[in-house]
Amino acid sequence: MRVFSVPIDRDELRVHIRRMAIRKTVFIIGDGMADYPLDKLDGKTPLQCADCPSMDAIAAAGCSGTLLTLPEGVPASSDTANMSVMGCDLEKEYFGRGPMEAAGMGIDLGPDDVAFRLNLVTVEDGVFRDFTGGRPDQKTTVEAIAFLNDRLGSDEVRLYPGVSYRNIMVLSGPRFSEKVHLDKPYGLDVRVAKHLPRALVPGAEATAELLLKLMDEAAAVLPDAPFASKLANEGKLPINGIWPGSCGRAGKFRTLQERCGITGAVISAVDVIIGMGRLLGMEVVKVPGATGYIDTNYEGKADAALDALQRHDLVYTHVEGIDEVSHDGDCMLKVKTIEEFDRRLVGRILAGIDQDVNIALLPDHYTPCSLGEHSRDPVPVSVRRVGVEPDPVTVYNEPVCAMGALGAMTGSDLIDLMLG
Repeated sequence: MRVFSVPIDRDELRVHIRRMAIRKTVFIIGDGMADYPLDKLDGKTPLQCADCPSMDAIAAAGCSGTLLTLPEGVPASSDTANMSVMGCDLEKEYFGRGPMEAAGMGIDLGPDDVAFRLNLVTVEDGVFRDFTGGRPDQKTTVEAIAFLNDRLGSDEVRLYPGVSYRNIMVLSGPRFSEKVHLDKPYGLDVRVAKHLPRALVPGAEATAELLLKLMDEAAAVLPDAPFASKLANEGKLPINGIWPGSCGRAGKFRTLQERCGITGAVISAVDVIIGMGRLLGMEVVKVPGATGYIDTNYEGKADAALDALQRHDLVYTHVEGIDEVSHDGDCMLKVKTIEEFDRRLVGRILAGIDQDVNIALLPDHYTPCSLGEHSRDPVPVSVRRVGVEPDPVTVYNEPVCAMGALGAMTGSDLIDLMLG
């Protein structure tokens, strides 16, 4: 008897076997939710103080642990942190926040384009008063970027409006380099002069010099912008500067289909998370009223997640507002915002799914109110997964999750657990 055979692609076979076992899975991300104990909260973290019955229910029904999302050697930023949650290979796939946000905004980058995240900022007496420029509404943001394009734009320089203070600038031309750096203007009493653009390698000096020139020109013209008097009359902070950073060139990820043989959807108001989703081949679900701040449409996001679960294997639901109040150092508002997140989004998702849907609950990174910026501490994780017996953890917070059965996860451990 003759036996005919064909070569077996073992990677494809592994993906096929995994795909056959996949259950519906939802990731719920409270951006920057983890924190340190605070004297103002009697030595507790905001999570420990918040009343969070829905998150506690996930912890009680499943297993907990921690996940290192910001290993040393990568920027302590939301782009790298969320890539870690999704099991991306940071060493091979990370190419900068600017181009990721550009991808989220649908901006096509050419080979000679360098994309920068561009903050609208408020500076007083050489010190950053607000790295968000007072969190302008969308109408003001669009007006500000149009004004700056008119004054600063050229064939080589183009600005694109994003969401509120988060925007994109693209430098186009072979003379520009992505090997430049600007610090993030987080924290208190941050002096502009100590954090100006600098070249990281020889040949990048011209790019750093242009960035400094554009920043000076923006500071000179913004006080005379048409919207400046409106902000002043409303008692809002002035937008009087720009701050480019987190630059890079276009790159690509292995998609969820290629890695895992599954489809997915992403729900977020911020372009960097949308960009990550697009690069992973996920459907981007837009939610009316999703703002990237504490006034976001929690219920709309929850309902969108439930709807997307009907079409996809994995849904990544991300909420930004907790991180924003953490950067402001407002621990009492952080407690309240965590409770809103639990009641209006987490609880609504739990009420709308069956017990055979897997859930992963976590922040992407710590944003301690005492620092006003991100830290690299491993984040608390609680997982409700079919076939995994609950551990003794019954509440969701930083110290208790660290004692859970999942232990200290790194790399792709979490997504492998959820999809394995």
